[in-house]
Formats: sequence, C-alpha cells, structure tokens
Amino acid sequence: MYRVIIDSCGELTKEMQEDGHFVNVPLTLEVGEQQIIDDETFDQASFLKAVAECSTSPKSACPSPNAYMVEMECDAERIYIVTLSAQLSGSYNSACLAKDLYEEDDESKQIYVFDSKSASIGETLIGLKIAECENKGMSFEEVVKTVEEYIAGQHTFFVLETLETLRKAGRLSNLKAAIAGTLNIKPVMGSTDEGSIQQLGQARGMVKALDKMGQCLVDVTENCEEKILAISHCNCLERALSLKEKMESMAKFKEIFIVDTRGVSSMYANDGGLIMVI
Repeated sequence: MYRVIIDSCGELTKEMQEDGHFVNVPLTLEVGEQQIIDDETFDQASFLKAVAECSTSPKSACPSPNAYMVEMECDAERIYIVTLSAQLSGSYNSACLAKDLYEEDDESKQIYVFDSKSASIGETLIGLKIAECENKGMSFEEVVKTVEEYIAGQHTFFVLETLETLRKAGRLSNLKAAIAGTLNIKPVMGSTDEGSIQQLGQARGMVKALDKMGQCLVDVTENCEEKILAISHCNCLERALSLKEKMESMAKFKEIFIVDTRGVSSMYANDGGLIMVI
C-alpha cells in the first residue's frame, strides 16, 4: 500500500481526491495581517479580493515538519512526498526534516521526498506518475528512479494577467509594472532545470502571449504524443479551454486536462493567469 503526500500548491483533481492514495498538506497564506490556511476551507474569491485590496504582497509559509509527519501515520508502507520547488519554498526542506524525524522512531516505512522543481499542476502530474508506476507493480526503488527521471524532463510555463503581485513583492519596479500595464504586455515565464523561474519572452495582449507560451512548450517537447499536458487556470475556464484547443492544433498529445488553481498557486496567477506543464 502506498500514499502520496503533496503540499497544497499542487492541485488534486477530483479523481485524485476520490482515489484514496493522495492527500494535501496545507501551506499558510498571509495577506496583510490575515492568515489563511490553504485547505478545503479556502475561498478563492475572498482571497483574491483581499490580495487586490492589500498594499503589500501576499506571502506563504510552508507546512511544518509535524504536518507532514501526521500524514505519514497511516497504513501505507511506501510514502512519497511531492513539494513545491526547493528554489521557491521551504516546503521541500520541511518535508525532508519530517522524513528524518519520523524514521528516527519508525523505520518500517519506505519514504522519499521529491523536489518537484515546479509548482501547481507540475506537482499534480508527478503525483499521477507515482500512481502510474505503483499500479504497474514497480518496486519502491524503481518508482523513485522513474519519477526522478520524469521530473528531469518536465517543463513548466505560465502567463500572468497582471504583474501587480510581482510589483508588490519587489520583483518588478513600479515603472516597469506601469509600462507593462499601459502597453498590455504579458510576460511568458518558465521553469529552469534547477526549479527557479525565468522569463522566456513577452507579448502585447493575452492572445499573443498564449501563442508564444504554446510555441515555447512545443519547441522543447519531444514525442508530444507520449506526453500528458496539464493546464491550470485562475478563474478563467473559458481561456483555459481556448488554450487547450490551441495546443491540440499545435501538436498531438497523449492527453490534455484542465484544473482550477487554488491557494498558493492563485496567489501569483491572480484572476486570469494560466499555467501549463508537460
């Protein structure tokens, strides 16, 4: 028996929630003086309203080691933990510490922590890959090796509707943010091999930005027909469906699915942001 623990930056599809093998460990979001737990009580509309009205950037706090250890207390003999990129959050280090502390008292379980080097649906896809390997009857060591290779070949891309959160966080000057807003410039961002973020390009208007993001994905992806493409959106389902249709016209994929972002993912995406991972 196995369990997959994913920090709450990773969305769980309805099928994953009903599967019984997957659980989320929540991050805590801070908007001004308000603290919001990113669990099943999370209200995206209220959160986005609070972020828009707050003069400072929202922040996130990673799950504590104890939060991870609580989820390790189960009947599963094999436990896999998937976290936000270690370049973006302390979630990975917290999970590693939890693993070490748990194993001091109980060595009966096999536990491994995956640094997703991604976020959001990147973590979702990794969780699904773990389940695929387990369902094939792979050993624990084979699952770890296969999934680490999968992570190494994964690519994450995103386009933001607004740069306001980045401006508030001090990652973009007021002048650059103002110019981008006035000219309707949308940066196309992507992950590096190490799991940090880089700008891949920019375009005027969301339609052109999505075209550029799609081309960036196709350019770096071999054997698209063997790959699952996941699209995550923040409160813009129609735009996500349009992007899905666009990607289907650009290449043939094994599968494309769409999920809605939640807590920490929607913190930067804001209304209208999209993320693609393959």
